Amino acid sequence: MTTTTWSVGHEFAPLPVEPISRTTLALFAGGSGDHNPIHLDLDVVKSAGLDDVFAHGMLSMAYLARLLTRIAPQQRLRRYGVRFVSITPVAAEPVCRARVDSIDEVKGERLATLELTVTLADGTTTLRGHAVVALD
Repeated sequence: MTTTTWSVGHEFAPLPVEPISRTTLALFAGGSGDHNPIHLDLDVVKSAGLDDVFAHGMLSMAYLARLLTRIAPQQRLRRYGVRFVSITPVAAEPVCRARVDSIDEVKGERLATLELTVTLADGTTTLRGHAVVALD
């Protein structure tokens, strides 16, 4: 982790995600234990007035964590949190992004706060978040 990479305003290379498929949703449901039918059952979704199932918010959070661990080793991660702001439909191709928002020294440790987003091709932001990474 070089100091030039870790400067305020720096945007890391985005992480594009493969299209969200029904198979992806079924596998994530099995792995996470979240079998909410809103993500899996078309009949339930239609009865709720929606057109189709959509991705688990935690799936997008997991993809964002993949970006974080590509940026910095997991042991340097001090905080990670997100807010779900929109659904991710089937066939969407999310893109995860991180930008250095600030660098501060806290209790003798240099910490970078990252602004995180997950967006879709049409510009919809589905997740917003922040992470704090130790630099040294």
